[in-house]
Amino acid sequence: MHSSDKLAEQLGGFDYDYIIIGSGFGGSVSALRLAEKGYKVAVIEQGKWYSGNDFAKRNWQLNRWLWKPSLRLFGIMRITFMRHVTVLSGVGVGGGSLVYACTLPVPKAPFFKGGSWGELADWQTILQPYYALAYKMLGAADNPTLDAADLALQHVAAKNNRLETFHPTKVGIFFGSQQGKTVADPFFDGQGPERKECIRCGACMTGCRHNAKNSLDKNYLYLAQKLGVNIQAESRVVGVTPLGDETAVIEGSQGYEVTIRDSTAWLGKTRKLTAKGIVFAGGVLGTVPLLLKLKATTLPKLSDQVGMQVRTNNESLIGVSSLNQNVDYSKGIAIGSIFHPDEHSHIEVCRYGHGSGFWRTLLVPRVGTDSPSMLVRLGSLLLFYVRHPIRAFKLLTLDDWAKRTPILLFMQHLDSTLQLKRFGKQNVKSAVAKSEQAPSAFIPAASRLASDYATHINGVETTLANESVLGIPGTAHILGGAVMAADASVGVIDQNNRVFGYANMLVCDGSMISANPGVNPSLSITAISEHAMSLIANKA
Repeated sequence: MHSSDKLAEQLGGFDYDYIIIGSGFGGSVSALRLAEKGYKVAVIEQGKWYSGNDFAKRNWQLNRWLWKPSLRLFGIMRITFMRHVTVLSGVGVGGGSLVYACTLPVPKAPFFKGGSWGELADWQTILQPYYALAYKMLGAADNPTLDAADLALQHVAAKNNRLETFHPTKVGIFFGSQQGKTVADPFFDGQGPERKECIRCGACMTGCRHNAKNSLDKNYLYLAQKLGVNIQAESRVVGVTPLGDETAVIEGSQGYEVTIRDSTAWLGKTRKLTAKGIVFAGGVLGTVPLLLKLKATTLPKLSDQVGMQVRTNNESLIGVSSLNQNVDYSKGIAIGSIFHPDEHSHIEVCRYGHGSGFWRTLLVPRVGTDSPSMLVRLGSLLLFYVRHPIRAFKLLTLDDWAKRTPILLFMQHLDSTLQLKRFGKQNVKSAVAKSEQAPSAFIPAASRLASDYATHINGVETTLANESVLGIPGTAHILGGAVMAADASVGVIDQNNRVFGYANMLVCDGSMISANPGVNPSLSITAISEHAMSLIANKA
């Protein structure tokens, strides 16, 4: 018997034990842990492989930074415009880790007790060891240096009598002792790739060209590949069908057929694979649209809650462009510091590397009103140009937007929810569920703190144009849509991340997050996925 025949016999005729759809934080955890348990695993990722010089030098290189295949843009950042929210998310092998700001905070206690999962378990206690494991795997370290943008935030914290709540961030970046030095793997006893110590160029969110960012291709995925995990990039899952007949006790117990299509070719080829189990890990904008499609076709027993309880971190993204000369706010790491203005909120200062000024094309001065009328907001915007023509001219003619513009990221634990509905064959649209409150583009606490920051650096506050004019908030943290709950009447997955109604099917990504963490969610997605994988038995 040939080795391939033996393998097919061991797998019961399946191509894989598990197929994982997506390679972000949940998908990467699942790939490594399932492989360690002896399973044959494939990861399907619609984005491309990126590393080192593949990344854009500046975010003006749209073909390497933005993801929009119809325009032949195959980068790592996706911008999705919907009626109630504008979403920034990551694409590529490593998912959001390629484009995220490396920030790894543990949520406060309300997260573990709120939402549809709060009563299922003592999550704060159960997940504590998995947060510690996630810290280890992601190489978390305290930012060792405060730079100009961080010191300005420290000033705002002091002005608001909250200096004791200001501190450097804990981030997934390799610092070392000598900037730019290449060393052997410092994290996994020599089993990982060699790394280079961070040079603090501020370009984390355009993709780290210097091998210092602890993205998932440097840890979970790297180690998973060494165990034989097959990562298929530039591939998109378009169908999942249970195998077997209607005599199965639970649908999917006899495995699944997965239909895959090329994601970067004009006329993408379609192929099929089979697996005993499926892990959905494509993020909210990958998993939820796919589940909605499958519920209408091959997986009708999925909960009616698919697409419900979608959350943001109730956040504001406000750029503050300094009109001073000879300042450089691009120096440092993507998010170097944080402070907590009250028990419900925190604010971070973000940066891009010098020369990365693409966002200036989408930003306008922040309006000074939260009026529900678009005409009133538009009038307020035009009034800024009339009242402050010199400041407006300086804003439009900044020599280097990234050097002059820190971005304030304000987040709250206070809850607001949306619903995602199927729109066309592959897309979704947002809606506001009855009795629920949608995320707001105008948060008074964020406006006040941004004004304090702008005053300190002689800056002009700016937001996305559709936020100022249309009142549509932006978010880098879209969550929910396949939440955890006691049963299918209120959620999509159980407390072990298993999909109600189907066998050997899990969700491990941001769509499983069942309450507002109020902080950057990557660490929590990693920890909850680690917990879910720990509950899967080793392969016999």
